[in-house]
Amino acid sequence: VQLVESGGGSVQAGGSLRLSCEVAGSLDGTNCIGWFRQYPGKDREGLAVLWISGATTTYADSVKGRFIITRDKGKDLVYLQMNGLQPEDTGMYYCAARAVHGTCTSFRANFYAYWGQGTQVTVS
Repeated sequence: VQLVESGGGSVQAGGSLRLSCEVAGSLDGTNCIGWFRQYPGKDREGLAVLWISGATTTYADSVKGRFIITRDKGKDLVYLQMNGLQPEDTGMYYCAARAVHGTCTSFRANFYAYWGQGTQVTVS
């Protein structure tokens, strides 16, 4: 499974961006998708998790009510819609994936087996 993020860029505070995570290889077995953010010199922070099998989503408090994680079933794409962006949302954004047989709500980076290369988001 290979993941490729896109959609990052620069936006003014209060604006919106939609990040995409394209999954090369079927999502069918890789049913847990997470979006993470990383500040320079810091660990990756889990923001949103989609458990495809259970059709559930989980959000970190820092983004709850502003970010939405969704999936395009026909295209093996997972999106992160980011609204109300603030300068503190600036960072590198990654999607991550793994196959699970139970629930999927983890924000731990080491829970995920596959990672994309990241896409930069800058909010000014």
